[in-house]
Amino acid sequence: MATAARIAQRHPAMTLGKYAALAFYLGFALFPLYWLAKIAVTPDTLIYSEGTRMVPSAITFENFATVLFETDFLAYFGNSLTVSLGTALFTTLIAAGAGYAFSRFVFAGKRIIIAVMLITQMFPLLMIIAPIYKIVAGLGLLNSLTSLIVVYTAFNIPFATFLMQSFFDGIPKDLEEAAMMDGCTRFQALRTVVFPLTLPGLGATLGFVFTAAWSELLFALMLISKNDAMTFPVGLLTFVSKFSVDWGQMMAAGVLALVPSCLFFIFIQRYLVQGLTSGAVKG
Repeated sequence: MATAARIAQRHPAMTLGKYAALAFYLGFALFPLYWLAKIAVTPDTLIYSEGTRMVPSAITFENFATVLFETDFLAYFGNSLTVSLGTALFTTLIAAGAGYAFSRFVFAGKRIIIAVMLITQMFPLLMIIAPIYKIVAGLGLLNSLTSLIVVYTAFNIPFATFLMQSFFDGIPKDLEEAAMMDGCTRFQALRTVVFPLTLPGLGATLGFVFTAAWSELLFALMLISKNDAMTFPVGLLTFVSKFSVDWGQMMAAGVLALVPSCLFFIFIQRYLVQGLTSGAVKG
């Protein structure tokens, strides 16, 4: 650390370059969000005439009021929240159990199961949307939030399982063995010793799955056609008519849709960072 500090002092241009690169990256990453908010607060009469202005000449919150009180956005919002939280909880629970089994046990067919799970991630979703639709229709789950939770959970389990396995691999087996030598059963050792150490990994998995379910459009568009069961990605399409697009209201809905995901990540950010870093290093 001291050597790095001395190098930075001797070469201020290097330090300036690092900050410049960081500023450029942040600007590049955050500019679409700024433009989203800019259009959301721009009056409809100025959206096209001031399309290239960085700062609108007038600001209005009418689009937000319209979206909240004159459309079905709140219903779409609630549906997405239900589906995303349900998917994140079920997927994380299943993935935690599967990841622990893959990390700690040797059993017949383990490699085959892992290979099959990897293969499922190789197929484009467009290739399997028709069979999925037929299965969901046969089960009578079309136009229900349950169908989305089941489908999202099934497609997120493989990656979530490998993520949790990598984290379990980073927890020394000696901790469990020591607990079991002291009289704990494996389940007790898992609950009292391993589980507290897996909180960062669980947070990382929850964050990944929640984000994937919150922004998913293809299955929501194909499996849901009734207005009262639409999620917000599909609901955004209601702002597009045959001859025009209500950009102001659509962007306002997009800004409002960012709120729950931001709050969710603020809540789990400590666990998310620890999980994504610690899970990559074996203890």
